[in-house]
Amino acid sequence: MKARHLRKGEAAESLACRWLESRGLKLRERNYRCKAGEIDLIMEDGPELVFVEVRYRSHPGYGSAAESVTPAKQQKLLRTAQHYLQQLNRTPACRFDIIGIDPEQQIQWIRNALQ
Repeated sequence: MKARHLRKGEAAESLACRWLESRGLKLRERNYRCKAGEIDLIMEDGPELVFVEVRYRSHPGYGSAAESVTPAKQQKLLRTAQHYLQQLNRTPACRFDIIGIDPEQQIQWIRNALQ
């Protein structure tokens, strides 16, 4: 049996994926892993490739979803995205988004969260 926080994380990723798909994005890959790290969702928004970090906040006192993506986490995301992109024949336009989900399942979508 998986730990509770892992089950909540998977549920949050599934919710985020369905929510983004309802807004026209297409899932390309889920839980992409390499030595550098993991990217929760890789999606297509038209011609653009979108690397999505999903953050579940169990309590508002822990800060916002954006605040929880530390500089170290940002570097891991960038290195992991570079690893993914190296496998493609061509490099598409890309962006990094954050989906924040609170306990009431309110969703905050931060586009272009990382530059």
